[in-house]
Amino acid sequence: MSLSRRKFLALSGVAAGAHSLNISTFAQAAGGRSNQATFYWPSNRALPVFPEAYHLDSADITALDADHQGVLVSLQGIVNRTRPRLYLYWGTDPTNAEWLKSVDVPSTTASDPWSLVDRYRSEINGAIVYDPNVPDTINLATTLAGMHGAVIATADLAKSLQLRVIEDLTGRFTDKFSVYNYALANVWPRTTKRLMAAIGPSNTQAVANVQWTTLLKVSAPITDGSNKQAYPMDLSAFASDAAVYVKFQDAYTSDGWGPSVSQVTLTADGATIASFQPGSPGEAPFLFDADSSQVASGGWRFADGTNYFIYKFTPPAGTRQLTLTATMWNEYFVTATATQPSIQVVNPLFRDYIVATSAPVFWLDPDVAEEAALFAKILATFDPDAPYLGWFPNGDEMPGVTLCGQHSSPVVAADVFYNGSAFSGIRAPIRPYQPPAKTPQLKNKIYISFTMVEGDNIQYDQHRMRQMWDDPARGQVPLGWSVSVLLMDIAPAMLSYFQQTQTENDLLVAGPSGAGYTYPDVWPSSTLPGFMKRSGAYMQQTGMHSLFVYNRNGSTDVALSAELVQLYKQNAPGLQGIVYNFETTSQTSIIAGVPVSTLLGVNDLASGVTELAAIAAAWNGTSPLFIAAGLESWNMMPADAVSLANQMGSDFELVRPDVFFNLVRMANAKS
Repeated sequence: MSLSRRKFLALSGVAAGAHSLNISTFAQAAGGRSNQATFYWPSNRALPVFPEAYHLDSADITALDADHQGVLVSLQGIVNRTRPRLYLYWGTDPTNAEWLKSVDVPSTTASDPWSLVDRYRSEINGAIVYDPNVPDTINLATTLAGMHGAVIATADLAKSLQLRVIEDLTGRFTDKFSVYNYALANVWPRTTKRLMAAIGPSNTQAVANVQWTTLLKVSAPITDGSNKQAYPMDLSAFASDAAVYVKFQDAYTSDGWGPSVSQVTLTADGATIASFQPGSPGEAPFLFDADSSQVASGGWRFADGTNYFIYKFTPPAGTRQLTLTATMWNEYFVTATATQPSIQVVNPLFRDYIVATSAPVFWLDPDVAEEAALFAKILATFDPDAPYLGWFPNGDEMPGVTLCGQHSSPVVAADVFYNGSAFSGIRAPIRPYQPPAKTPQLKNKIYISFTMVEGDNIQYDQHRMRQMWDDPARGQVPLGWSVSVLLMDIAPAMLSYFQQTQTENDLLVAGPSGAGYTYPDVWPSSTLPGFMKRSGAYMQQTGMHSLFVYNRNGSTDVALSAELVQLYKQNAPGLQGIVYNFETTSQTSIIAGVPVSTLLGVNDLASGVTELAAIAAAWNGTSPLFIAAGLESWNMMPADAVSLANQMGSDFELVRPDVFFNLVRMANAKS
């Protein structure tokens, strides 16, 4: 979405109503065994419908190493696509256990998660072995595992489990381009064209007891960039080593102003052997570990708090003088070591769903020219409206959503979504309506609505939103909750939980920008009506008649045109109104007969109090004023909404978003 990052989906009683749908079987090859997929994929559904779950074997796999987690999560996909029976979770996130308690499916917890391999061994056809030296082979192995009814594994694990190696990817590829070009030509033509996935193939695992040498560190907090300059650092002590690793981190982790680096140059005995700007193609060969650092639009990399980034340099043989010069500013702390500080291990998250659907999966940065070109080539092979489930490297959200939209693919942020193959088969009632709210008499007031943003992000819906939803303060004031209508397909039990426990002050709002996160302005005119039609259908079935939209082109916000609003209106019967973007002001108007408001971005309680006080001071009081506010979901809780409401003056009246839209219509009719 607009802020931090990730998204949501929806499925309504499909087991009971399957006979009335246009359903075609989507059966994946399973190596001739009886574990052939029997789930359905109705033509009017964004995502497939899994068989109904009756009992779940659950296990906390936190203690397992990543390679073992990879085996289990890929096993989960094979097992669950015939009937969901496995629910795996990480105990570090309490919402995993909470959801298991909330769903109406009995479960049994295995004390030894690895025992599940033996329990379901008969459903495994073998192993796809990935190459740890080329992490993107993990993604290729994941798709192949789904196609062959196999698990993904290292060569050693496949041997210890006595699994037949169906395909061994070690030594066959040199980099991500060779992996994904091979997949594009030889593997993906045999898979579905109705969805794709995008997750990082691996995670970083730190090596213990690495000794770091300090190169530079600020002596006092600096947050204004006043210390920006080119800093030379002597690496000659590492000149004879096979490699030197240089780590940039935050010297003061509590204030969020870590190092910002805009240029890096390395010289060996006076000769330049590396010179690059962060975020450029020239950085890629040297970026060993980006961690959760980010690249700013101005072309500099920064790492705040506990985040960091590491470059790896290889000194030429015989080097005597090695000098690194970095143009940087703010609270830098730079260290170096000759010991490889981390290794790459399997990223197991969401792989169960990818295996279950045998979906193509890749990890390419839309903000790096060479990767973006391959990214676009891949997108062009999919059907219009095929969801892109996952996220983007380096958090490159806006160029990624733009590129996907240009190729008619809505984004579903799902890279930290657990148990998609289990939740897709857990039935739950979805109602096509919401608790009614009374519209007050129109007065000269400042009418304001609050909407929690980020709902398009299904991993947010699964984790952060559940924590927020369970806040005892929820329901004390009117509040809109953006949520993905596509939960109806991938996690109907989650959407049902929100529906069944909502109060009369809670309104579920269709998350950006309908049936998936996208910028409608960049879509081809030939395919946009299909996305709008699908969005309207999901909104009708989930009872959501208020809509949150993001409309951008790259990083530039774009106003909603009358043509776009008219398309939404035509395809979403009963559309009450639209809020869109996340801006510094809220402007409300009637477009194509629909109330439309830009969202005033409120990042935290303190800034919200200041913003609303300024609005009240500027209001002339002669006519109603309408302010739609978006509350930043990663920073604020329902308790903050209550506090903000309590600090508003008597000029304000807080209402639900649907009531807000009704009042806008009333004011427009009087004017």
